[in-house]
Amino acid sequence: MAIRTISRLKIPSLLLKHLSVSPLPSISSTLTSSSSCSPSWVPEFSRSSVRDGRWYHDGRPRGPLWRGKKLIGKEALFVILGLRRFKDDEEKLDKFVKTHVLRLLKMDMIAVLNELERQEEVSLAVKVFWVIQKQAWYQPDVYLYKDLIIALARRRKMDDAMKLWESMRKEDLFPDCQTFTEVIRGFLRDGSPADAMNIFEDMKKSPYPPEELPFRVLLKGLLPHPLLRNRVKQDFEEIFPDRHIYDPPEEIFGLR
Repeated sequence: MAIRTISRLKIPSLLLKHLSVSPLPSISSTLTSSSSCSPSWVPEFSRSSVRDGRWYHDGRPRGPLWRGKKLIGKEALFVILGLRRFKDDEEKLDKFVKTHVLRLLKMDMIAVLNELERQEEVSLAVKVFWVIQKQAWYQPDVYLYKDLIIALARRRKMDDAMKLWESMRKEDLFPDCQTFTEVIRGFLRDGSPADAMNIFEDMKKSPYPPEELPFRVLLKGLLPHPLLRNRVKQDFEEIFPDRHIYDPPEEIFGLR
């Protein structure tokens, strides 16, 4: 059909001979070739195996993991690596903080703090927090304190935890139940029931409603100290009159 139409248009014989030798591909052959080979415009990651009509990613990363996943800029990433590099040299660490950390923007500083907490570099995170606290844009936030205090208490660094605690109280902030519980547990673990009672007194001044967990942690930890435990027990019975407290036999602790 195509050759007859071209012949009516009086096309030169040389071109007509070339067309007759190389016929146009049929529709069926075109569909077969397109289905057997992937087109050149298909991205590399989509040329993976096909199962049940679904595309499967081949597992290769699509881009920078730091930028795409954590949204950390290059400068913030450089600061994190530098802080970890100089963490054992106090002089170089202070110099690095002055020359690089202070230059960061607000969001980059917060990103550095969060990433150091995620990597369990608590001492470095505390140092970055003190830098953040001196910035003009800083506003008191109890959640900035919470993660640092809990991490320090779990690592038995109670002196550093109490520095943050005192700074938090100066800013008229009160932590939540989890923070009270971890700090009380940390002091009891270190054998400092008096400090645990001081935290307990702070908890009673909190504007938030009390919860059972810090009371029960304190009651359990004060078993060798019956006088302090009785004070906590009385407060617990007043606040939670429907709850019960287990009192172990006194012979266990040699009180008889």
